[in-house]
Amino acid sequence: MSHALTRTTADFGGRSGHQPDPSFHPKLVALDIDGTLVDGDGVLRDDVHDAVRRILAAGVPVVLSTGRGWTSTDIVFHQLDLPPGWAVTANGAMVVKYPPLEVVSEERFDPADSIAKVAEAAPGAIVGVQEGLTWRVTRPFPDGELHGDVVVETLEELASRPVSRIVIRDPDSSEAVFNEMAQSLGLHEVAYFIGWSAWLDIAPKGIDKAHGLQLVVDAMGLTAKDVLAIGDGGNDIEMLAWAGRGVAMGDAAMNVRAAADHVTGCFADGGTAEELARWF
Repeated sequence: MSHALTRTTADFGGRSGHQPDPSFHPKLVALDIDGTLVDGDGVLRDDVHDAVRRILAAGVPVVLSTGRGWTSTDIVFHQLDLPPGWAVTANGAMVVKYPPLEVVSEERFDPADSIAKVAEAAPGAIVGVQEGLTWRVTRPFPDGELHGDVVVETLEELASRPVSRIVIRDPDSSEAVFNEMAQSLGLHEVAYFIGWSAWLDIAPKGIDKAHGLQLVVDAMGLTAKDVLAIGDGGNDIEMLAWAGRGVAMGDAAMNVRAAADHVTGCFADGGTAEELARWF
């Protein structure tokens, strides 16, 4: 889960003045993972698994759309028993088809300026960058937070070539401290999100989940209006505003709920399955 820093509105129950198409029925379902499909321990709810089976039985594709890298997304892809298809990972910076794994798109940017600013502001934090399916980090992240190949390098090595994302992590800090730090850095040339813990995710400017999903629907002959999207974090705001029906979890931050057409129940109360049961 992550909380956005911008795009707030006074209408915290959903998009002000937006009226969904009464004839809408999903032709594609885009689902965030953390806080939408799985809890903080990575446990998938049974009612969510059952709902996804109904979607697939109806012949409608399910696309995971997440801030996770592919090597972490892969775990949930298999938990849900998804058939071969698409996934939007790294907040839209990488779009893949699987299986077999095919990286359809990967957006990269020069990390040097952002890394220099963050290293000065938070010298004790761990810095990681994603390049393809490999993580390069200044030191190991807490157990279970990164999956796949992880290589330890110096800050200079991390900043030496283009990457698809930068992650800043400090297990001894807090979300509030990272929020204040990010706003003070003046990261104008990139997009950034604050995670549910002391986690700062920096991506190429203009690249988000909606960008990745647009690539998917274009390839499938669909449009954004055909998509039901569900999410709970600041990195879901663009996706929820883009989709034909964007649904925020009940425990999402106010600005996330404001971007949505509808707010479902909280995760722990089965809000994801509640929304999916409207349609399948």
